[in-house]
Amino acid sequence: MRDSRSSRCAAAFLILVVLLAALLILNLHGGSVAVHPGQVRQILLEGDRDSTAGHIIWEIRLPRLLAAALLGGALSVSGFLLQTFFANPIAGPFVLGISSGAKLAVALLMIFALGRGIILGSAGLILAAFAGSLLSMGMILLLSGKVKKMSLLVICGVMIGYICSAVTEFVVTFADDSNIVNLHNWSMGSFSGISWGNVGSIVLVCVPALALTFLLSKPIGAYQLGETYAANMGVHIRLFRIQLILLSSVLSACVTAFAGPISFVGIAVPHLVKTLFRTARPLVMIPACFLGGAVFCLLCDLIARTVFAPTELSISTVTAVFGAPVVIWMMLSRQRVQGRGRSV
Repeated sequence: MRDSRSSRCAAAFLILVVLLAALLILNLHGGSVAVHPGQVRQILLEGDRDSTAGHIIWEIRLPRLLAAALLGGALSVSGFLLQTFFANPIAGPFVLGISSGAKLAVALLMIFALGRGIILGSAGLILAAFAGSLLSMGMILLLSGKVKKMSLLVICGVMIGYICSAVTEFVVTFADDSNIVNLHNWSMGSFSGISWGNVGSIVLVCVPALALTFLLSKPIGAYQLGETYAANMGVHIRLFRIQLILLSSVLSACVTAFAGPISFVGIAVPHLVKTLFRTARPLVMIPACFLGGAVFCLLCDLIARTVFAPTELSISTVTAVFGAPVVIWMMLSRQRVQGRGRSV
């Protein structure tokens, strides 16, 4: 039985790795300017950055696809942590309003800085997004003490997200500076404009957070079986919950700081991965969610860039098209299982 599960997991990981490699190649080739595969190989091997095609590959597409893979994986893992924390399959950074809180904080900081000619670095954006996400998460935790039904808590999270988004749109709409008005495009979610410096900042933030998350696999597994069981296994529940909040907030904040709010990835991908691997073990789910999120976002970004090229869709538009049906299917499946349980 154990050999069968191991074989399934190995096969599922292989599928995700093959899909990831294929999408990395497709994202390098595809776009408003098509670059021949042989030309891409030559540019990468020779390090050609001076030609037009070389500039497109090295300075635009490579940083963009690396950022999409890293941020997509981070957002998926953040969703998995929140689903574990709230014991709810539709909990996620976007649904609970955490991404919207981060978006509001970043937008306010950018408006303040640009209006005064201040150039913001990656650290400032990430800190602002982290503060906004923690504020939203704090409001949700405050409500969780008063609202006992998880469905009502999710609705409260959605309302918090709407409030943050409305305030963001208000301040962006009435901004005078043309650079500030362009924040509207960022607020819809996009991987465009990512530089190598941004990729370095993403790696410095996300990789340690992901590593710490993986190290928490054992207490997460105990927590999935209930707080009482986890406490009996030696897990410090209060400290553990703080760790989950901080890690999920850091991961979702990094995504929002560089790509804007991205919808449904944090909800849909963990569920798809769980269905593919047929396990909820954190030791498997954390790396699998990262790979699944990277594949999902690379696919959606490729569609956003190529379907209506040279016009580019916002990434959230595409992720919603693919992610929303998954969430609907998940809720219907959950209802059928609960219905069978009652009938028995």
